[in-house]
Amino acid sequence: MSSGTAAYFPRVPRWHELYKAALFETDRDKIPQRIAEAEKSIVARARELFATNTDNIEEDQALDDALYALRALQSCLGLQASAA
Repeated sequence: MSSGTAAYFPRVPRWHELYKAALFETDRDKIPQRIAEAEKSIVARARELFATNTDNIEEDQALDDALYALRALQSCLGLQASAA
């Protein structure tokens, strides 16, 4: 065991960072762009997972949930859904 003081911090996926940025954006003019960036990243990650032969059920579900939440946000704000 290492005696270093560095704590272990799990790597947060890029798609999740963009997703949170979209959800918590307070500037209404920036929200559509934030949503589009998050959707693009989520779809790219879903394609990566589809191409692998590993079990990624939890992340697949998280990606689906994130897309659903982004679409709900768009709907609540009366924004046009992007074709991600």
